[in-house]
Formats: sequence, structure tokens, C-alpha cells
Amino acid sequence: MTERNPIPLILTGVASIVGTIGVLWYYGYVHFAKPEDALLLSDFTMLKTIPGEDYKISLKPANQVAQCIDGVLVLFDLQQKGLTGVLVDNKKQAVRCMGQETPALEQ
Repeated sequence: MTERNPIPLILTGVASIVGTIGVLWYYGYVHFAKPEDALLLSDFTMLKTIPGEDYKISLKPANQVAQCIDGVLVLFDLQQKGLTGVLVDNKKQAVRCMGQETPALEQ
């Protein structure tokens, strides 16, 4: 009985895994996040408006724009194209948009 050399089997397995991850990354199913891709929730602050009181905000607009998609507030970054995110609170609950109903499941 002859012994099999395990090195080709190991190299084939490693190459298969690396190839699979590469193909998934190429087609956009896997994203390797970089620190500059993330916007921290602490970067945003809510200013409470009280009737009759003035508040000051900067005239320069933020680098993000928000859009209501399916009843959820989605932020789009203007500097880094393709960077989008859903605005959530500290409990990971999505911030909803007023005037739009949350989509219901069709039966």
C-alpha cells in the first residue's frame, strides 16, 4: 500500500478557499471594510427644536445626504462614492421616515 502525499491536497484546498473568496469579492458579495468606510453614530447629533427658540447650524452642508427608502432613513456619503448606511440608534433600531408607512408583507 502506498502513502499519499497530503501537500497537494492541502494546497488545492487553500487555493479553492482563496479563489472562492476572490470571486465573491469581485462580484460584491464580500466586502472587506476599512476604518475610513465607517461613519460612527457619535458623529451625528440631534438638535432638539423648541418653538420660539433660535438655534444655530452651519451654512456648509454635511458630506452626507439622507433619503427615505422603504420607510427607513438611508445615508449616502458624497465624498466616498458607494458608501451608504442605515441610520440606527444605540439599540441598532433603524430610524424611520415620517410620512411613509413601513412596508408590509404581501399575502
